[in-house]
Amino acid sequence: MSQYAQQTKKRFGQHFLHDRGVIERMLRALSLSPTDRVVEIGPGSGALTFPLLERLNHLDIVEIDRDVISWWQQQTPAQGKLSIHAQDALKLDIPRLRGAGEPLRVIGNLPYNISTPLLFHLLEYGSDIRDMLFMLQKEVVDRITAEPDSSDYGRLSVMMQYFCATSYLMKVGPGAFNPPPKVDSAVVYLKPWVSLPYTAHHLATFSQLVAQAFSQRRKTLRNTLKGLVSTEQMESVGIDPSRRAETLAVKDFVQLANLIS
Repeated sequence: MSQYAQQTKKRFGQHFLHDRGVIERMLRALSLSPTDRVVEIGPGSGALTFPLLERLNHLDIVEIDRDVISWWQQQTPAQGKLSIHAQDALKLDIPRLRGAGEPLRVIGNLPYNISTPLLFHLLEYGSDIRDMLFMLQKEVVDRITAEPDSSDYGRLSVMMQYFCATSYLMKVGPGAFNPPPKVDSAVVYLKPWVSLPYTAHHLATFSQLVAQAFSQRRKTLRNTLKGLVSTEQMESVGIDPSRRAETLAVKDFVQLANLIS
């Protein structure tokens, strides 16, 4: 295989992973079978891609950078085993990509500048996805996996944990990438619930309530949810209106949303 020789591009948030130890730990966490339907987002220079190709019968990659796409099209070892989707991952049609096959397994070293909207896009199609393994900015992983009553717990924690089980796998320093980012990274494992532990009757209402509850973290629910949920409604499901949003578990937010949906 040849080496990718182009400069990384800041506008795409490119920081190519190269640490083999980190890569092996990520792949071990997935316990891949040759027939698994795997999608890699942002293959870059192939640090994850080539090891994936060694383990799989076929691999789908999603890439927006034309130079990277052109380089992948020239990689002889990948031909016949690789499908290249030259597009923005935020517009990826997950159900169409899955087709009639098994649910997808999604992996990637995600650009920090689109990681949160991309996660929400993927979770819209949770029934088409078996699991996800991502390298993200450590701060984002801290928030995704945070427990109630902690400083990192917020809107992202509640929304991600509503849709899937979350696991913090490992911290990764800047030296694992080229060029090194200015922040630490971490790997998170996400597994969409086969059956939701708590079901919101109206997802838009649930999302609005969670966003409003965390809009002013220092204020109590009585103030942040004023006009949306009454004090009496909160008390009817055993939630003290003088509590703050960060003390509520996912099931509490679901209860409140279902009162008003």
